[in-house]
Amino acid sequence: MRLAVVGATGLVGQEVLRVLEERQVEFDELYLVASAKSVGQKIKFKGKEYSIKSMDEVVSLAPEIAIFSAGGGTSLEWAPKFAEKGTIVIDNSSAWRMDPSKKLIVPEINGHVLNNDDLIIANPNCSTIQMVMALAPLHKKYKIKRIVVSTYQSVTGTGKDAVQQMMEERQGITNGMKVYPHKIDMNVLPHIDSFLDNGYTKEEMKMVHETRKILEDQTIRVTSTTVRIPTIGGHSEAVNVEFYQDYDLAEVRAILEKTPGVVVEDDVKNNIYPMPINSHGKDEVFVGRLRRDESQPNTLNMWVVSDNLRKGAATNAVQIAEFLLEKSLVS
Repeated sequence: MRLAVVGATGLVGQEVLRVLEERQVEFDELYLVASAKSVGQKIKFKGKEYSIKSMDEVVSLAPEIAIFSAGGGTSLEWAPKFAEKGTIVIDNSSAWRMDPSKKLIVPEINGHVLNNDDLIIANPNCSTIQMVMALAPLHKKYKIKRIVVSTYQSVTGTGKDAVQQMMEERQGITNGMKVYPHKIDMNVLPHIDSFLDNGYTKEEMKMVHETRKILEDQTIRVTSTTVRIPTIGGHSEAVNVEFYQDYDLAEVRAILEKTPGVVVEDDVKNNIYPMPINSHGKDEVFVGRLRRDESQPNTLNMWVVSDNLRKGAATNAVQIAEFLLEKSLVS
């Protein structure tokens, strides 16, 4: 099996390589791709040096799977070219997520919808993945009516330059390249991605549309406020979910405790609850602060945290590849 990692020098691309090594994904050939200026550079992986290759070269090599983490424009241009060669593209950008002909996959939730015809597979938005991981098993049991979510998202979600901006600001350096329209260190920006005509940002609307698509239920009402905060460990979310049916809080906890990929951290008497500093480098989605919303019936409050570079991007993409191999969907 020949595997390509496109965008191998970026934050997510680097995380993909770490996850491949940790999960001991087996392949015969590995092709690393980055921008034209990076071609020829060396990256060490599992004790071996790999030279960065160009897109054209790797397309011609026709790998069985290509994991893309290089931005929407790159995916729109190159994913179809790979697909024409029979390569299955697993894309981390937003380019294909809402294309009705493409599957939007979190393997634990809807991997079953994949088949041999799927040559471009979309990886959901990081903030959506962690939320639906916590909500999918509850939706099966109680059926979700409405979700109100506010996110507190790490600067790593914007990339290397954003982390550099925050660290430079922390050192008092403010004359460098600005990724955000305002200072991010010691600040909170209620602004992720560009604003739309309805007053929401693209990130907020991604959570609306992607949640419905993954849970296969267009009747779910979703409203979102996404916020950037000066952390690097992961994304956090305050989720308020209204069900059609009433629930038992102990049963909710039991359902989540049995859900693969979800860890319940909910012991407030001992100050135990999910925090991004503890999720850093981990693949699980952490859920806590489980409590009944006392302002209306059938409604639950929860706090959801996950490393956005791991389950929110790299790990989920690698898990899709593993799922394809396990189900013999790779030719």
